[in-house]
Amino acid sequence: MKLALAQLNFHIGNFGENIQKIRNSILEARLAGAELIIFPELAVSGYPPRDFLEFDDFINKCQSAIHDIAKDCIGIAAIVGSPSVNPVKVGKTLYNSAFFLEDGEIKAIRHKSLLPTYDIFDEYRYFEPNKDFDIIDFKGKRIALTICEDLWMEGTYQLYTTDPMEELYRQKPEFIINIAASPFHSGQAHVRTKVLKANAKKYRLPVIYVNHVGGQTELLFDGGSMAVSPAGTVALQMKYFEEELGFVELDGVINYRDGLDGVLNYRNGLDGQDRIWGIHDALVMGIRDYFGKLGFQKAILGLSGGIDSALVLVLAAEALGAENVTGVLLPSGFSSDHSVSDALEISKNLGTPCETIPIEDIYQGFLKTLQPQFQNLAFNLAEENLQARARAVILMALSNKFGYILLNTSNKSEAAVGYGTLYGDMCGGLSVLGDVYKTEVYELAEFVNREQEVIPRNIINKPPSAELRPGQKDSDSLPDYTILDRLLYQYIELRQGPDELVAGGFEKTLVDRVLKMVNTNEYKRHQSPPILRVSSKAFGTGRRMPIVGHYLS
Repeated sequence: MKLALAQLNFHIGNFGENIQKIRNSILEARLAGAELIIFPELAVSGYPPRDFLEFDDFINKCQSAIHDIAKDCIGIAAIVGSPSVNPVKVGKTLYNSAFFLEDGEIKAIRHKSLLPTYDIFDEYRYFEPNKDFDIIDFKGKRIALTICEDLWMEGTYQLYTTDPMEELYRQKPEFIINIAASPFHSGQAHVRTKVLKANAKKYRLPVIYVNHVGGQTELLFDGGSMAVSPAGTVALQMKYFEEELGFVELDGVINYRDGLDGVLNYRNGLDGQDRIWGIHDALVMGIRDYFGKLGFQKAILGLSGGIDSALVLVLAAEALGAENVTGVLLPSGFSSDHSVSDALEISKNLGTPCETIPIEDIYQGFLKTLQPQFQNLAFNLAEENLQARARAVILMALSNKFGYILLNTSNKSEAAVGYGTLYGDMCGGLSVLGDVYKTEVYELAEFVNREQEVIPRNIINKPPSAELRPGQKDSDSLPDYTILDRLLYQYIELRQGPDELVAGGFEKTLVDRVLKMVNTNEYKRHQSPPILRVSSKAFGTGRRMPIVGHYLS
């Protein structure tokens, strides 16, 4: 049996575009001789639809789409993910479902059993968990049809008391299909492949896995759909970060013994995952889809001569085209000459439009206006933040006038400890580096320069500084980033408490200070733009902390 795997970039709620993509893929797969084509979880609606699911009109459109798609399933069957209505008036009103379409009609519906409600997932808010388990018979083959989390019972810590695949295995299936919406983070491909291979080996069955690809605001889907043989080897590996229609012969998967045995590199198909390469491609895709799905073409950002804004400029130019990304230099009296020259140099290297708008007169105007209220008090954070906010006013004025989206350039290290100005350098429509630690920013800069110097070496080598007061350096206020980022990672991603951090070698005074900074600056992060998620624990929907909590603050 020839199977087609449709790894597509869907647009949430764009039913016309989503249905057309599905129909085009069905036609292409049928012409290629496929007998069954498989689409990802909630393909019709896009993932995650969130509170759109609370609108009857949205659900009606999903139902209508499934019936329209079924009409194209003549000479080929299809598995398509969509919400479905729970006919029983007990429990949640919807299921997260997989529709089996054949001969122009809906032949079977299977519902998701394990509903992730952690980190960025909130499925139990909307869906009723499935409790009935049945395989699907198709052309003499018995299919165990599962939806994403339903195959994630492998591991030392299990969140659920029911194992859907164990229930289905009792009915003697011949292969497993898993339709998924598995978001990217820098370690997810390894984990995902390990889980799929473990299931294949445990049940001695081939596993066919189909994932979404594309950016959905902060969530980035990397694709990586695959077929795994019963021996646990990867028989088909599809691309990362790209739409693709892949084909596999089921008999070939069953008998596959040799070949690839691991996660394929995001770019070139070599064995092993390149973490920084994956983060780079995820961020570029995230920018491109955020703009494309919102109907915008042009971006603007403040270009400071520092490494963060330089990296954002590079990523945005790659995503949108250099001609569509404008860097604005906004020097003050505290800006160094090399910051201006470095910013101009990277703009020239990339061929991006560049404007220079000094803010000194605006800043002095603010000081003059506020002089009676400031009462000749000493220069402090208020004067520093006035400069950042003056820059934001100018950038947003240009955004409004010309229809740009302002890209925020703050990194995760800064966001974690509150090293940023609300309504100043923290403003923007999209945070590109808000889930990238400062040390990773340097790694990405080196990656960008792997073939030629795009980011000037001086930008990479010079000590980072906000340049809001004479001789200012980040190190005046923060620990060295190599130490800070390691501590932040263990607190944020690994959720280690202060005692564990001290036991791990960090000084207690440093631990207390940094954790206090993280927790007392939650109010700032709640007002940040959406952050492209590339780690296992990003700020935003996946990390929910109280603003007025007193823990470690």
